[in-house]
Amino acid sequence: MTNEQLQRYVEQLSLDVFSLPFRHKAYFNPRLKTTGGRYFLGDHHLDFNKRYIDDMKVFRGIVIHELCHYHLHLAGMGHRHQDQDFKEWLERYDGLRYSPRRQEDEKKSYLYECEKCSTLYRRKRRMNTERYRCGRCRGKIFYKSS
Repeated sequence: MTNEQLQRYVEQLSLDVFSLPFRHKAYFNPRLKTTGGRYFLGDHHLDFNKRYIDDMKVFRGIVIHELCHYHLHLAGMGHRHQDQDFKEWLERYDGLRYSPRRQEDEKKSYLYECEKCSTLYRRKRRMNTERYRCGRCRGKIFYKSS
C-alpha cells in the first residue's frame, strides 16, 4: 500500500465509520517501531506504521483509533486516551485500544549455561564464552540456545 492508497483508505473509512470527512494528510512513517499510529494535534495529520499492514483487521482498528483522536479533537471533545469520550468512541466504532505486540518486535535473548554448576544465564546480547567464566564456580560457560 502506498501513501496515496493509504490516504484514500483513511478518507473512505472515516466516511463509512464516522460519517465525517477526513480532510488532512495520512501517511506511513518508517521510523515508527512500537506504535501503530499517531495523531498530531498541531496540523491534524496521521502517521501509521507500515508493519501492521499485513493484518488488515488490526490495521483497520489502528486507523479507527487514530480517527477517533482526530474527530474528537476537532469537535472539541475529550480526545486523550484517558477521556471518557474517547473510550466510548473506541468501543462504539470497534477501534483498538492498543497496538498488538508483533513477533518481530520481541527481543531475542540468549541462554548460556555453566558446565560445572549448570547455572543459567539469560542475556539480551551475545557474549564471548572464551572471555567469561561462571560467577559462582568459575566454570566454563557455553551457549545453550536462543
